[in-house]
Amino acid sequence: MFRYLIALTLFFGTLGPNTARAQNAQPEDEVTYDNAEVTHAVADFFGVTSEAAGSAVESIFAKQGRPVGYIYGGEGAAAIGVGLRYGKGTMVLKDGTRETVYWQGPSLGFDVGGNGSKVFTLIYGLRDYEQIYQRFPGVDGSAYLIAGMGINYQIGHGMTLVPMRSGGGLRLGANVGYLKYSRRRKILPF
Repeated sequence: MFRYLIALTLFFGTLGPNTARAQNAQPEDEVTYDNAEVTHAVADFFGVTSEAAGSAVESIFAKQGRPVGYIYGGEGAAAIGVGLRYGKGTMVLKDGTRETVYWQGPSLGFDVGGNGSKVFTLIYGLRDYEQIYQRFPGVDGSAYLIAGMGINYQIGHGMTLVPMRSGGGLRLGANVGYLKYSRRRKILPF
């Protein structure tokens, strides 16, 4: 008898929270951005046509789905084997949260030159805006001769960040490193 009572308690106990979660779950369009919203934001930020922005955004959506937010801003980077990257932007989440964020990080690789870029980063898997303030490892390749555009992925802590960069400079190479997102500008990239 006791065994059956435990089994029933476990069965109904596990149904309770899941049922409550399903009833309280928000529709996907209330907590994530759709393709058209992101394409419009990217086109406005980079100053390109919706068609040009749409092709880049479409390939990211095919791999990652709908983001919960994005960061738009600018950064500067330089490297001679060892590199540094510093940036500042505004994080915008679908729930209306807006926060200023800074990022900085070192890199190591076959990389030389410098560049300045506008950066539009899509955010996936973020449940609370405070989660952004940590390190995200990544691999990056750059080929700037006056101007260029690139996309890379930073994955960690159950989240994926997809920075799209467009800028100018003179840089060529590939590197590994990380970006540390913070509330305040930091001089040391660690």
